[in-house]
Amino acid sequence: MTGTAACSSDDNGGSSGGTVTAEGTDDGSELALWTRAPLELQARKLVEAYNKSHKNQVKLTVVPNDDYVAKVGAAAGGGGLPDLFAADIVYVPNWTKAGLFADLTERIKLLPYAGTINQGHLQAGTFEGKEYVLPFVLDLSVIFYNKKLYQEAGLDPSKGPTTIDEFKDQALAIQKLNKPGVFGTYFGGNCGGCNVFTWFPMIWASGQEVMNPEGTQSLLDGAAAQKVYATWRELQAAGAIAPGAKEETGATWVAAFQQGKVGVMPYPATLLSTAAKTVDVGVVPIPGVDGGASTFVGGDGIGISKDSKKSDQAWNFLAWLTSEAAQVDVLAANDSTVSRTDLVDNKYSQKDPRVATVNKVAASPQSKTPVAVNFQQAFNAPGSPWMTLVRNQVYGDPSGLSKDNAALTDSLAQ
Repeated sequence: MTGTAACSSDDNGGSSGGTVTAEGTDDGSELALWTRAPLELQARKLVEAYNKSHKNQVKLTVVPNDDYVAKVGAAAGGGGLPDLFAADIVYVPNWTKAGLFADLTERIKLLPYAGTINQGHLQAGTFEGKEYVLPFVLDLSVIFYNKKLYQEAGLDPSKGPTTIDEFKDQALAIQKLNKPGVFGTYFGGNCGGCNVFTWFPMIWASGQEVMNPEGTQSLLDGAAAQKVYATWRELQAAGAIAPGAKEETGATWVAAFQQGKVGVMPYPATLLSTAAKTVDVGVVPIPGVDGGASTFVGGDGIGISKDSKKSDQAWNFLAWLTSEAAQVDVLAANDSTVSRTDLVDNKYSQKDPRVATVNKVAASPQSKTPVAVNFQQAFNAPGSPWMTLVRNQVYGDPSGLSKDNAALTDSLAQ
């Protein structure tokens, strides 16, 4: 970080002297950082690089994903949160409203590239006009397709789907190969989070919304949403969805594609390097009804906790996290998406057009992070109203869409 910009602040995130700087303080302090297990690889790389280049030393604690919410909740109640903690971006609005993070508004303003930081994550961490989190690690949804299977099916292996109908037709073409154990597509039929991550972008790419701006009303009965549901219902009727999808909770959601058994499916971009070890992977943005491109900008945000007594030192880590040194030389170097639009084209993305595709769709205006205080209950929780809607639309009676959408609104508005 360069420059000496500073401003006065007497908020939670200010220094003891009331002045905050763009760089924060690097004085050899020990900082505690918590993250959930799915981001362990990126978190360890970031902490290792920071510790090697700074006097401050960050001690990382990785928590099993299923235990993370409870651990944060218990620590928050007892005043025992670490200096820094990451949060699944869909939890951020709830935890921000609950006061778990310190206010970073004045600090973020001092970053010379503040306007280039991923807006979806910043907006998810904004409450009553104040900003509380920065992006930690982005996780984006894109379309992965198996180039080898495409070639066998007579499809152009250099061209993935550009509309929802093309997605359906290409999946059906793979299915018509009648290869034992190979299917057109796959999805998490009992995984709410899997489907917000991969179906919402099809609606956004079509120019429509999934919720009202306040996150209190579901709009998932619109024309584009109905087209998405009908597409998956048709694929199911054609036998083109691999068996097991109906009960898939997300635990093995990505496995079949990595084993070369699935032709085309929406997929987490962070797993490109893993999937590419076993499959010749093509990557395109998630399309809408008539084209367009979108992604669910997921992953985790990170902030300084309300309990930290070392906010200046913690900010030093966050300021570095947004720097080119961290974004390009750590994250991009390890096939993770950068969270600054001005760093999308970098020396690593230029080597792999697929990585460049992922980075560019992340910066698209149609790529979003949905914000709702009750997101978890409405969409991600087992047996959520969203999961009921999805299962009815694909496997049951689709005529109850209005009722199921109203139940979603009830959950969001609680």
